[in-house]
Amino acid sequence: MRVLILSTSIGTGHVRAAQAIEAAFKSQYSDVLVRHEDSLSFANAAFRKVYQQTYIDLVANAPDLLGLAYEYADRDWDKLHYGMAFERLNIGKLSQLLKEFKPDAIVCTHSLPADMVSWLLCRKEISCQLAVVITDFDLHAVWLCHHYSRYYVAIDETKEHLVELGFERSRVVVSGIPIDPIFAQAKDQRQMRIKHNLVPELPTIFVSAGGVGMGPIEQILEQLRKLHEPSNIVVACGANSELLDKVRCAAERHDDSQHSISGIGFTTEMDEYMVASDLIIGKPGGLTSSEALAKGLVSVIVRPIPGQEERNADHLVEEGVAIRCNNLPVLAYKIDALLNNSERLKTMRGHASALARPNSAAHIAFDICQLIEANQPVAVHPVDHVCERDWRDTFA
Repeated sequence: MRVLILSTSIGTGHVRAAQAIEAAFKSQYSDVLVRHEDSLSFANAAFRKVYQQTYIDLVANAPDLLGLAYEYADRDWDKLHYGMAFERLNIGKLSQLLKEFKPDAIVCTHSLPADMVSWLLCRKEISCQLAVVITDFDLHAVWLCHHYSRYYVAIDETKEHLVELGFERSRVVVSGIPIDPIFAQAKDQRQMRIKHNLVPELPTIFVSAGGVGMGPIEQILEQLRKLHEPSNIVVACGANSELLDKVRCAAERHDDSQHSISGIGFTTEMDEYMVASDLIIGKPGGLTSSEALAKGLVSVIVRPIPGQEERNADHLVEEGVAIRCNNLPVLAYKIDALLNNSERLKTMRGHASALARPNSAAHIAFDICQLIEANQPVAVHPVDHVCERDWRDTFA
């Protein structure tokens, strides 16, 4: 079997999801040739820079505008967001890869390559199974493809959403969002605290700035110093070395504090820090939230990005695994209240563990092998089959 996994390097979640599926294949199926590629690496440099930088700039400087664009584009089968011509103008190199590698299945963890592959299937330029992995808890219309074999979704509600839109129930699988298989390994909390130089007896709060290292981390840290009870505070700064320096300098300035504050940069031991923790503070990205659930962590959601993170937040709060802090000045108050209510915290951690799907990547890898062996025809969604037209018709 030959499996091609296509991610898109916009943010880090889509790539991490792809890496998780790749790891699951390599650890369990030695007879499967699996290859992971960034779909943007096949686009021209100008397109790649605009695609990546526009998102980062909007997140950093105009999140409300990003939210408006997200809501505007969420219109089922609207050709304004489906199969845009500028995407298909960059499809040449990717098409060549597919024809040379000849995959039995293509797994997409971002809507951009999913749309491209669906279009190539429609034009009969390739022949293979197409699996689409949605990396948030909610469904956005940009993920809709006319040609598909599987959709892998996080929760039952998202499956029902797709079914209501006319997708075949048997082809929509509630797998959870794929996370690194290491998150399925059981580890001891006390041992992890000792290993990472945390005070074993203290509650531990994990602050996540995401893979890129964004958000009001300094303000969050300032509020956490006001917690009544001594705590371990770990701040994960991702790839943002400047933020890491600020966190470490702040910790040194307050080394007489009752709290133990530490900053970490990029790490391959994220699962261990989560095991050591009781709470996670940050934005509810699909991957980070799924990792936290796998370790039974309660989330404290701060300033989610309008759009997909707002919707993720809604689902997490609805499931009883998260609280929201819309006003940073009351962050310490809300966390104190949660830590002082051991029954509530225990209940929420139980809900998190129940919602978790730590073996999601393995589930997806197994199902894709079954899909290839079954060799069923790719499904076609019948509504407004835009992709059969020439790309120039997008402007017609």
